[in-house]
Amino acid sequence: MASSLVFDCCIVVTSLFMSLNFSSAQSTRAFFVFGDSLVDSGNNDFLATTARADAPPYGIDFPTHKPTGRFSNGLNIPDLISEQLGLEPTMPYLSPLLIGEKLLVGANFASAGIGILNDTGFQFLHIIHIYKQMKLFAHYQQRLSAHIGEEGARILVNKALILITLGGNDFVNNYYLVPYSARSRQFSLPDYVKYLISEYRQVLRRLYDLGGRRVLVTGTGPIGCVPAELAMRSRNGECDTELQRAASLYNPQLAEMIKGLNQEIGADVFIAANAYQMHMDFVTNPQAFGTLLWARPVQWDWTMHSPFELVSKSRPICVLGSISPIGES
Repeated sequence: MASSLVFDCCIVVTSLFMSLNFSSAQSTRAFFVFGDSLVDSGNNDFLATTARADAPPYGIDFPTHKPTGRFSNGLNIPDLISEQLGLEPTMPYLSPLLIGEKLLVGANFASAGIGILNDTGFQFLHIIHIYKQMKLFAHYQQRLSAHIGEEGARILVNKALILITLGGNDFVNNYYLVPYSARSRQFSLPDYVKYLISEYRQVLRRLYDLGGRRVLVTGTGPIGCVPAELAMRSRNGECDTELQRAASLYNPQLAEMIKGLNQEIGADVFIAANAYQMHMDFVTNPQAFGTLLWARPVQWDWTMHSPFELVSKSRPICVLGSISPIGES
């Protein structure tokens, strides 16, 4: 089997988790996930939203070969992190099966389409914006306290691993969603990035206030290279330079913000992961991952009815951004 980019990224992410001041996975009893479609494991299946992953070809490589609500052909990064750490997979928080002892494993609060800003992803209707995810996390802790006591719940949350993935949608599903979008009229790109970083800082501070002490924060990947953006913006298969510029402005400032926040707190609570570089390694050297040349035109195998449908049988990938329906070519 060809080596998997997702698996390789998982190894890197897991290694970062293991550096967060604990000696082994056995010292941690829970794993919590916040963010967007890159880490959503099925919450949107329980919502009246157009951002859904409940139909084929999603899930074609999952053990059940059925859609699970993950925006992936199989397992997603939270699943693989759980595997690497010897933990059970975290369940979507909205799942009615998340009860009793399952609460001790943790929960996934992520929802496809969201961003740092509440107006990001408005076109997808009912999604769980990040501050709503934080409210659900607080509600989870109330449920957990009823199960193991308030002190036990506090200790479990403090020792838990937390993954948060945000930012890409604030560009592709907000600032660059349409020409002359409201945010692009309000801000120049550099000023918009500064605004995002300031808002994200408040999100992370809220996560800390809710008990998060071991938090991995992933930057945005090469958003100008995702299939939907290539289809809309690229004529020769090259990554979109404007979106790449956005990512190049955003990621360094995110890392600096995290450094400053840790200094303010007085502990290395947050750690930044360079998702951009991990994915650019794949874009620039796909053969190393057992993949055909990335920059060639996408071969469409399905009509895309939503921006969250997979785009290629040979290279199923989660899609960021929106796209008009496209037939086979």
